[in-house]
Amino acid sequence: MEVGSLPVELWRVILAYLPLPDLGRCCQVCHAWRELILSLDNTRWRQLCLGCPECRHPNWPNQPHLEPPSWREALKQHALATRTWTQNGPELQSSACLLFFRRRKDRRVWHVGSGWVYEDQAELALKVPVELVGLGKLGDVSLLVCVDQQCLTARLCNLVFMPPWFSTVVYKTSWGHVQLDNCNFEGAQLQIRGPGTCQARFCSFSHGSSACLLGVALSLLDSCDFSGGDTASVTVEGPPVSVRNWACKHVAALARTFPTSSLSENNSPPKDPQACSTCGPQNTGDNVTVEHTSIENWQRRTGSEAMCQGTVIENGWSDGECSEGEEDQEGERTNNIKHPLTLDFKIPCDHHGLSHLLKPRADGSLPLASSPNPPSVTPQLLSLQQELERDPEAQMLVVSIQGCILRRCLFRDGKGGVHLSNYGQARLEGNVFRGLNYAVRCIQNSTIVMLRNEVSECRASGVFLRLSAQGLIAENNIHSNGEAGLDIRKGANPIIVCNRIHSGLRSGVVVLGNGKGSIRSNQIYNNKEAGVYILFSGNPVVSGNHIFRGLAAGIAINENGRGVITENVIKENQWGGVDIRRGGDPVLRNNYICHGYSDGMVVGERGRGLIEGNHVYCNKGCGVWVMSSSLPQLLGNYITHNCMYGMAVFCRKDPENCEAREGNQPGQEVFGVGGGAGGERRGGEGGGRDGQENLNEEGELFGWESDLDSEDERHSARRSISVALVESNCMSFNGAVGLYVKSSEPLNVFANVVNSNRGTGIAVLQSSQLTRVATNCILDNGRGGVTVEKDCRVELRGNGIYENGGHGISFSGSGQIVENDVVGNNGYCIQVSGSADIKVLRNRVQPAQGCGITVLGPVKGVVHDNLLYQGHPGNEKALLHMDPGNESCVLHNNTMLMRNNSSSSSPWALENPPPRPLADSPSGLSLSQYPSRLAVSVTTRISATVESGCHNGSMFCSIL
Repeated sequence: MEVGSLPVELWRVILAYLPLPDLGRCCQVCHAWRELILSLDNTRWRQLCLGCPECRHPNWPNQPHLEPPSWREALKQHALATRTWTQNGPELQSSACLLFFRRRKDRRVWHVGSGWVYEDQAELALKVPVELVGLGKLGDVSLLVCVDQQCLTARLCNLVFMPPWFSTVVYKTSWGHVQLDNCNFEGAQLQIRGPGTCQARFCSFSHGSSACLLGVALSLLDSCDFSGGDTASVTVEGPPVSVRNWACKHVAALARTFPTSSLSENNSPPKDPQACSTCGPQNTGDNVTVEHTSIENWQRRTGSEAMCQGTVIENGWSDGECSEGEEDQEGERTNNIKHPLTLDFKIPCDHHGLSHLLKPRADGSLPLASSPNPPSVTPQLLSLQQELERDPEAQMLVVSIQGCILRRCLFRDGKGGVHLSNYGQARLEGNVFRGLNYAVRCIQNSTIVMLRNEVSECRASGVFLRLSAQGLIAENNIHSNGEAGLDIRKGANPIIVCNRIHSGLRSGVVVLGNGKGSIRSNQIYNNKEAGVYILFSGNPVVSGNHIFRGLAAGIAINENGRGVITENVIKENQWGGVDIRRGGDPVLRNNYICHGYSDGMVVGERGRGLIEGNHVYCNKGCGVWVMSSSLPQLLGNYITHNCMYGMAVFCRKDPENCEAREGNQPGQEVFGVGGGAGGERRGGEGGGRDGQENLNEEGELFGWESDLDSEDERHSARRSISVALVESNCMSFNGAVGLYVKSSEPLNVFANVVNSNRGTGIAVLQSSQLTRVATNCILDNGRGGVTVEKDCRVELRGNGIYENGGHGISFSGSGQIVENDVVGNNGYCIQVSGSADIKVLRNRVQPAQGCGITVLGPVKGVVHDNLLYQGHPGNEKALLHMDPGNESCVLHNNTMLMRNNSSSSSPWALENPPPRPLADSPSGLSLSQYPSRLAVSVTTRISATVESGCHNGSMFCSIL
């Protein structure tokens, strides 16, 4: 019979009356009939699938409103799944009665009417394979029994299980395989003990029901609904047993049929970061994102232009003010065109030891230190496939099929979701956890694999790992939880990749109590507290993440936290991009910290850490804010285009703001880290903490102090220092001073490039202990090169100070100015004033206008062996000037070179040594060769004792 003899529409009407076996026979007639049968997907196949009493909607319970890609395929998969229990032998016939139960001659109750109820007063032993199918709708047949399966296989379908009076366990097996299809458990427990196995599909566990799997080698819970439990809905305990029953290979084959991309649409990042506050960066398949941003566009977008003009620094001192002796130069500066330091008279100084950081590259592009625009390229997130290619351990975990497998289940409105303990193993795929106390708790060396789950609205932490737990957590959507999205403690070491962790009421990820882990390529955003919070000897690897739009710090390292933090993009956070304090000692390397609404990086009280190779730019506060009681090492960072200081080192600030500067908000508990799955928190700092003995759900005492490990081996190779170190950084194009120092502790500033800042290059306003400024290049800053206020102890040695808008060096403190090159500055080259106690030795100076070296006021000290070059012949200022009547300052053996009128004279040059800073160290100083890429050697670190005290500063400095 030809299909074309009737209209296709009529054929579809006729075929819609056929039962399933006849539809299968019609498919075998010919290709035309097969295509016709397949075209009935949204009609007859849908009707057959939904009308089957053994299953529910294919997307139940998570997304029952969504149509499956194919109703016929869904029905096929269901038919295959329902046959697992028969795979150990010939097909078994269904039993229509309960004759296979061995039961006592006690009271049995049968209720006949609207429903059918069977109740037994003792445990029943099932010794023969059996299939029990409840007729009618789900709920018409109920069993109030406790069944112990002792046979190899059984299947239960369309039944309601309720516990008898003597036990909450309604079904258990320790050897055979049980298949549960479309069953309800009400206040009951399903118990499977290895090597027994279980396959449950379209089952509901309500009114406190749960599934307990003890040492199972493999079990599958698919498309189940768990609700209203007062304990964990699924408990997995014990390692998988080595003995396997007959069903393991069939359940494993069924588990591998789950499509790996079914929830990719749900978990894909937002598509328009600018239009939605919960958006994240986009994956383009490349490893970098190009942002064509000029400094003008960024200032226009952030409204920061006003902040960059004449920023008030502190105590009435502004980078827009003139220092003593500079007022008389203001009129002359407005006429620089009339008396320029032309190339005929200017000593060339472009080939100093750091010039390679400023000169254009071979392709004509400008290096970051001299580019007027902020960086336009940031690392892009890696995909899960790229991460797996880089991590063999993650590859093994993502394909592992062992223990309990939960997929497409819904956990809601209860206490807990999944609890793993004592080496248990579980795989969670495509599940939804909503409205629980916690979603997943993994403890005691257990292993968890979580792929493409949604974890939201938990009252405590979403995922909680502790006591050496491990596993893989990938491509999950973790959001809107009351505590941390992920809480990692006590030796737990998971791999966390490619997740979206956002909109939490506290932190995104918390690592504490010797927790570890590898946190990579995640989007962490819109969290109320720190995106990643590390404390109490937490020591994770945080790499390649995008952490943005948080309401507090991007990453906070506190209370002896550690960690290796590399190649992250940390942007648009309300407080510091990275906040380190109270013993925090991380390694921060090659991160992009940008576009923050506060400081880029904060190193608070007792903060430490190796901060190397980071890009800190376009932040509304300081690029780096450091408290003088801290001991960081800042090496090779690019600190550019920030609205305030490039780097600020502070000592004290307003006492009334101490609490806010320490990172505490009013009414906030210091140790409430958003961690515990039970909402556990610590009290305030100090005495209040000592008297607390809080217990968690495992009965463990909260005693972090007794749980801290010794220094991690990954830090053992770090150079030990006792003085804060600022070395080989580029501080450029910042809105105020490049490096601002108001410190009560010693500080070493070596081999930095400080250029093109709106204010002074380096300003030292307070330095009761020695601040050493050596082998730096300080050029083209809007005001002076170096300013040192009175009562400061500063040593300037081996620096190159060129072409700044004000004085090259303005010095009112005590110390030394030794072997510096000061050329082409618009003010005096070196101005020493006030009651300074100073040695000015072996410097080479050439003014653009004004004096070369001037001594104003009752200065004490010596000025000798300096070499002074004449600038423009039109400059009428003396090269060397000292106020009359000053008998406490000695001028000795200074050389002044004047240009004669002969055109045949050779131009001057800085030789023996060449222009400073040098590629070799200044004379008399020991060398270190770090970092080698900058090819600048600096002096040996100075030892000093750092004492505690009340240190506060930045108007933006806060952790939460």
